[in-house]
Amino acid sequence: MPNVSSSGPPMAASPLTRAVLEIDEYAAGLGWDQPARLFALVDTVRLRSQEPGLASQLGLDSGEAAAPLTPVEQDEIPAGTPLDEFLGTIAWPDAVAGCALTVERLMLPPSAEADVPVGLDNTALTKWVAEHPERQEVRMTVAVLRDGTRESALRLRAKDSPNEVLTGAGLVPGLAEALTATFEA
Repeated sequence: MPNVSSSGPPMAASPLTRAVLEIDEYAAGLGWDQPARLFALVDTVRLRSQEPGLASQLGLDSGEAAAPLTPVEQDEIPAGTPLDEFLGTIAWPDAVAGCALTVERLMLPPSAEADVPVGLDNTALTKWVAEHPERQEVRMTVAVLRDGTRESALRLRAKDSPNEVLTGAGLVPGLAEALTATFEA
């Protein structure tokens, strides 16, 4: 069952949930209509000891208690490259415990599925969804760990508030599977 975030992640939340909500909050601060963003998830203690310079850049050298996982944004995803093709090119070093992706999409309610015209190619289907009166803009943040653990956060543009962010492991299974595959190289 999805959880709803109140102001900030609950302290009892799993490290992966906390990382997903941290990334969602970061993406929310950038506003809407942003490109997809990819993050490496690294063990904060390991990062502090093995990469003190990077930990300092990320503000993790203060000695304060930090979240167990630190998201590190990667280079921008090349414009015009389909997301599935891009993810197929990724191989993570051993120091990366997991990864996350935040991406905006249009989605329709399940009730609209019966109305989808048959035989549309991807371009025509995208146009049809974009013009549908019940479409919703959504930002999805999906994260996976090497061991297969998953977490997702969904934020609707129409309800753009930290109190309205839904979380759950199974909200975006296809994207979670694609991210998991980046560790199988």
